[in-house]
Amino acid sequence: MKKEDKAALISTLKETISSYSHFYITDASGLNAEQTFKLRQNCFKSDIKLMVVKNTLFQKALEELECDYSSLFDTLKGSTAIMFCNNGNAPARLIKDMKKTLNDKPELKAAYVQECFYIGANQLDTLIALKSKEELLGEIIGMLQSPMQNVLSALQSGGNTIHGVLKTLGERAE
Repeated sequence: MKKEDKAALISTLKETISSYSHFYITDASGLNAEQTFKLRQNCFKSDIKLMVVKNTLFQKALEELECDYSSLFDTLKGSTAIMFCNNGNAPARLIKDMKKTLNDKPELKAAYVQECFYIGANQLDTLIALKSKEELLGEIIGMLQSPMQNVLSALQSGGNTIHGVLKTLGERAE
């Protein structure tokens, strides 16, 4: 590969890394064509961009970015596929589902999620349990709405109770 081609590829990788908030470094080696197609298809359905890159080029792209990604460099060995996404736990769920049917592949090497590094395949369950910003906001809104709904229902039922008492007293007076 020519030096100009490598520089262009590194530039493209830097743009891709910058445009997504999370990425997973995985090993998808050993998959046949059908399994690779199924993996790519599931990534597309889950809004995950899957790229197979050379380790040295990906490392150079990471080095040129502002953040310090040096703790991920040890995982860049062997065959490497990168999963880019904006939902932090979507690739983890996909990996776990795919491992059930594809002979324990793809395997998680490392992940950069919510500005934290997760190294090793044993971090998969931790990554699945992470909640996205939208999920956390939904839970907070739900918790805030619950007391308000209780107060409103109490007021509404209290109004019905008072109305019933007044109606009963009005009927007795006759």
